[in-house]
Amino acid sequence: MHSLSIFAAATAALFGTTQAFIRFGCGNYLVEDRVDPIVDPGTVSGHVHKIVGGSGFSWKMDYADARASTCSSCPIKQDLSNYWTPKLYFQNKNGTFVNVPTVGDSAADMNGGMTVYYLQRGPNPANLTAFPEGFRMLAGNPNKRTYDGDFASQAVSFACLGTSNAETNGFPNYNCPGGLRAQIFFPSCWDGVNLDSSDHRSHMAYPATGAYNSGTCPGSHPVQTVSIFYEILYDTNSFANEWWGSSQPFVLSNGDKTGYSFHGDFVNGWDVPTLQKVIDTCQDPNAQGALDKCAVIADSLYTSNEMNSCRLTPQINEQIRGTLKALPGCNPVTSTAAELAAAKANPVCTDTSGIYNPVTTFTDYTSSGWSFLGCATDDGSSRTLTGASTVYTAGAGASMTIEMCASFCETSNFQYFGVEYGSQCFCGNSVAADRIPNTSSNVIGNCRMPCNGNSAEFCGGALALDLYKRCEAGQKCVNAAGYSSGNPATVSPDPGASSTSGASTLIVSSAAATPTLAVSKGMSEAVSGSVSSIASDSEEAASSVSSAVSSSYMTNSASASNSITATAPTTTAEVYSSAPSSQATATASQGVGKCH
Repeated sequence: MHSLSIFAAATAALFGTTQAFIRFGCGNYLVEDRVDPIVDPGTVSGHVHKIVGGSGFSWKMDYADARASTCSSCPIKQDLSNYWTPKLYFQNKNGTFVNVPTVGDSAADMNGGMTVYYLQRGPNPANLTAFPEGFRMLAGNPNKRTYDGDFASQAVSFACLGTSNAETNGFPNYNCPGGLRAQIFFPSCWDGVNLDSSDHRSHMAYPATGAYNSGTCPGSHPVQTVSIFYEILYDTNSFANEWWGSSQPFVLSNGDKTGYSFHGDFVNGWDVPTLQKVIDTCQDPNAQGALDKCAVIADSLYTSNEMNSCRLTPQINEQIRGTLKALPGCNPVTSTAAELAAAKANPVCTDTSGIYNPVTTFTDYTSSGWSFLGCATDDGSSRTLTGASTVYTAGAGASMTIEMCASFCETSNFQYFGVEYGSQCFCGNSVAADRIPNTSSNVIGNCRMPCNGNSAEFCGGALALDLYKRCEAGQKCVNAAGYSSGNPATVSPDPGASSTSGASTLIVSSAAATPTLAVSKGMSEAVSGSVSSIASDSEEAASSVSSAVSSSYMTNSASASNSITATAPTTTAEVYSSAPSSQATATASQGVGKCH
C-alpha cells in the first residue's frame, strides 16, 4: 500500500501544480429507480439509474426543487445537485440477471454511491465558469453500441483494478480482481445561452482541439466551464467464478453488453456563487482534491451519518435487485446497433410500470399504545435515547423484536423506545430536537433492517433508530404522517415477462450478509482516493475503521466523514428479492491510472 506522501508525489509529477480540482465521495446512493427528470420528465424512464445527491430529486425537478433539498447523499452542503448513471447487472447463463454491488458493499447491494470530481481544465483554467442556475446536461449515449473514436466516445472508459491492463472504452473481457471502475468525463464547452437542449447534449460540446478532457472550445461553444467526472467502482470480482461463454457477462441496465453506452446525467443544484469561488480558489497543494483544503466549503460538510440517512423511496413498483427474469423496463441484451434496432422494432416484453405514491414502511405498534415517530439518527458517542439499552444484554441482540424492546422499556416506564441495527434496543424519556425525525419531507432515512428475532418487523439500521413514543392516556394513538406500516418479508413482484407484475414493494433476503471492508483508491481524471464504502460488524467499529482508513489514505475533512461510508452488514433488500450468494470480498486497491 502506497503512503499518502508517495501517492501525492506521484500525482503531482503527473499533473503539476496547476491541475487543481476537488473530489468527493457520495458514499451512498440517494435512490435507485427508473427516474430521469432530464430525458423522461414526469414519466417512467427506460432503465434503472444509480442516483446520488440532493433529496429534491424528482420526476420533474427544476433548480428550485434541487435547492429545496433537505439533505444530500454527497458531502458539500452548498451542492444539492444530482448525479446519476445506469446500474450494472450480471447476466447468468440461464438468462436471468443479478444486480452488481459496489466494492465494499455486501451482495445485498444496499449501499454504495460514486465519486465526483470538479476539475479546472482547459487552456485557461484561471478563467472557468460555474454552471448557472437551471443548468443540466447528459454525457454519453445510451444507444451507442460501438466505439467511434471521437471525443465523446473517448470520454467513457473502464479501469480494471487489480490488473496492469490499460483502461478500455468498453467492458474488458477479463476479470478485475479489484473491481471494475466505470468512468465518464462530461463536456466542458458551453454555448453560453441554453441551460438545456432538446437532446440534452447540443448546448455543450467537447473541445475542438487537443483532447476530450483538455483543449480549446469550438467557436459555437466558447464558454469553458469547470469539468465534471464520475467514477463508480463495481464489485465485479464477486462474480469471478460465475463467468460463462466466450465474452464478459456484465450488462448495463439499458441492455448494453458492450459498455460503450455508459452515460451520466447532471442537474445543477449548487449555490452558484459558491461553486465559482471553489473554481477560482480551491487548489489542494497535495494534489488530492481534498475538501478540507478548500476553505470555501471545508466548514460546511455533511457527516457520513447524514449522507447515509438521505434516502428516497423508489417510486416504480418493480423489482430491481435480486434475480430478475428481465431487466427492469424490458431492455433486451444487445451488442450491436442492428440488435438494438431489432429489439426496439419487435419488443419481447411490455413495460407497464407506473408511478405510485411512495410510502415508508415500518412496524405498527399502536395497538399496544406506542406511536411511530419515524426514522431517527443516532450517534455511537452521543445516543439519541440515553435511559437504558440492551446492547450488553446477553442474547438480546439475536432475539430482538419490536415487542421485546417495548416491553424492556415499559418495565422502567420510559416514554420512548427505539430499535436499531436489527438487534439493539434503547429507551429514554426525551429526544433532542435535532434528533426528532423530519416527517414533512420525502426522505425515509436509513431504517431498513429487519429485526433479528422477527424478520417480519423493522428494527432500524446502522446508527438509525425506528423511534416510538408512548401514547398519552385517553388520546388516539397515531403514527407519524406520511408513513405506512409494512412487513419487510413481503414477497416482491416477480418480474416475469413484463417485469412489472405484482404489487408488493419490499422483501428481505434470508441470507446474512458477510461484513466487508473495502478501500478504493485510484487516480483517473486527477487523483482518485475516495473510499467507496466501509462495512463493519458493529456501529462502534465503523468509526474506528473510518479513522484507520483516513490515516492511511486521504481525508476530505478532519474526520474523513465526507468520503467514508460506514454501514452495517444487512439482510434486507429493499423492493427486491433475495440477493445472490456471492459476497463482496475485502479489497484494498490503489493505482495511478492514465491522465484523463
